[in-house]
Amino acid sequence: MSTASKATELLRLHNAPEILQLANVWDVISTKVISDLPGTKALATASHSIAASYGYEDGEHIPVATMIEAIGRIAAATDLPVTADLEAGYGNPGETIRKAVGVGIVGANIEDQMRPLPQAVAQMKQAVAAGTAEGIEFVLNARTDAFLRGADRDPREVLEAAVERGRAYLEVGASCVFVPGKLDEPTVKALVTGIGRGKVSVINVPGSLTPSRLQELGVARISYGPWIQRVAMTAIADAATALMNDGALPEGTRPLN
Repeated sequence: MSTASKATELLRLHNAPEILQLANVWDVISTKVISDLPGTKALATASHSIAASYGYEDGEHIPVATMIEAIGRIAAATDLPVTADLEAGYGNPGETIRKAVGVGIVGANIEDQMRPLPQAVAQMKQAVAAGTAEGIEFVLNARTDAFLRGADRDPREVLEAAVERGRAYLEVGASCVFVPGKLDEPTVKALVTGIGRGKVSVINVPGSLTPSRLQELGVARISYGPWIQRVAMTAIADAATALMNDGALPEGTRPLN
């Protein structure tokens, strides 16, 4: 598919009745492995995982040129639509998205980092405009960090802030609103009620609600952030530990294509 066709397909997947599950990738081989799995319809990159693979801490410490190269390699390694985690846009969300589209990316997360709401809205508006200017139906998964940065606030205020920001981002053209955090069922229900059914995106972590229950509640999308890489690193550590203790390689180990 062309980049434009991939963008249209990614948007369709977000609007479909079935919840969209995105296993996050960080390099070419993780992309190929997950792309080949039955049921994989699209892919998401994980900025934390990409940064870690290059030796950088999370939080826009990786040079933007390195990030663009990495996500471009991922997009080139699959025929599926790829949405990229672009953190807060590396100082210029519009230009970063323009570069991302240029290497085949058709959607992105952009963080608000709880900047003052007018600034955050302007940031999301810039991101949407950049995708439109590239001639595709770019899928902006606008992220609010209300819960991640709200540990010291009244939970009701945190929820109200997430809903207010989510609605504002949808008004300027975001396709979906990403609300990361370990969310319980009442919180998810309130977010869906406040932001809109089929408009809320969440991250699943150990102990999160199941995908089937999230679909019943009206969530549009689930991703897994750095957890897929953490699972892989745990398997590596366990295998190496076993080998160094007179163990053997696991039966059924997956070959690399």
